[in-house]
Amino acid sequence: MSRRTDPTAGDGRAEVAVIVTRFIAGAGGVALRGVLPLDPARYRITIITGQGGPLTDRATAAGMNVVIEPSLVSPLSPTDDRRALSRLTELCRSGKYDVVHTHSAKAGALGRLAAHRAGVPRIVHTYHGFPFHEFQNPVRRAAYVAIEQRLARITDSVLAIGSGVATEALRRGLATPSTLRTIAPVVEAITVPRTPASRAAARAELGLDASTPLVGTVGRIDYQKAPEHFIAAIAKLRHTSATAVWIGSGPGDREAKELARRTGLQDRIIFAGERSDVPQLLPAFDVFAMASRYEGLPCAVVEAMRCGIPVVATAVNSVPDLVIPGETGLLVPPGRPALLADAIDNLLDDQRKADRLASHGQTAAGSTYDANSLADVLDEVYSAHRTTQLVAS
Repeated sequence: MSRRTDPTAGDGRAEVAVIVTRFIAGAGGVALRGVLPLDPARYRITIITGQGGPLTDRATAAGMNVVIEPSLVSPLSPTDDRRALSRLTELCRSGKYDVVHTHSAKAGALGRLAAHRAGVPRIVHTYHGFPFHEFQNPVRRAAYVAIEQRLARITDSVLAIGSGVATEALRRGLATPSTLRTIAPVVEAITVPRTPASRAAARAELGLDASTPLVGTVGRIDYQKAPEHFIAAIAKLRHTSATAVWIGSGPGDREAKELARRTGLQDRIIFAGERSDVPQLLPAFDVFAMASRYEGLPCAVVEAMRCGIPVVATAVNSVPDLVIPGETGLLVPPGRPALLADAIDNLLDDQRKADRLASHGQTAAGSTYDANSLADVLDEVYSAHRTTQLVAS
């Protein structure tokens, strides 16, 4: 099907649909924060998602239209996926979008295919990470890569969060040199620096005293984030007085809590659930630890470093862009909780080193990850179809 050529809405604004599987923290947060600064006189933004949340109110308050399509679910589901593809194709066709910008694996696949079928002039995709990774069955991993390679043929612009993700996308044929652009994740502007006062307030909120060593993480409790590896690392710590806190929730909630109980850590791991005050709670941490099997470059790592917390993270995808071993943090291989525990113990043992890494990390996290920088990229990428059409005419 040939693509439509009418370039703008009736009032002169470009119609942009942002499609994301879950409109919540993570990919949903980056997707929203990137488009919020765009000039509303030039762009009309519609968010299409399978699951709304607190971000829905922010998007609506900013004048965006939010469409919830329940068939767009994260797990593989042939029935839901067929329905979602049909519905997304209808929405892309009826919305007469000039640009469709997809985020996350499921929305990235179904959204791009739907936009192509509907003849959308420009299709953009952001890789926050990949649906394939080293812990998968090789046959399944190869199938995912093949699907992404086919989708690359109908994608006009590929944005990759961090150089690690960009390099992998290029190496595997998921983008071409001319279509690929590296971007940074956008984090919330609100940052509460770690000071004695903010640390005390955060610990009071969590019900902890000032002397307890605290290892914290923020993220969705699911396979990607490897909660069992985080729990195993806490169990292996030499600092047996240390407490851990996991801020976030997800499909692995029950299993993670049960594992903590079976490991005898039910009194040493706090599962804080979803919180809207994460910036205020971060100063409670003595060490931020990330056990993920695979990632792009998580906003939580950036936010922790901006706060002034030393970071231990797994060396996956684009994380080493920011967490430079021995300079701005410590890196460990994924799937090695004993090494994660050793790295955490090292920082709890050596306050001088922890402070040095935290200071360097705070500088590195700086202002690179702000919404206006990403909005400038999106403005250029979204408006590229008009230039192409003018040249063609």
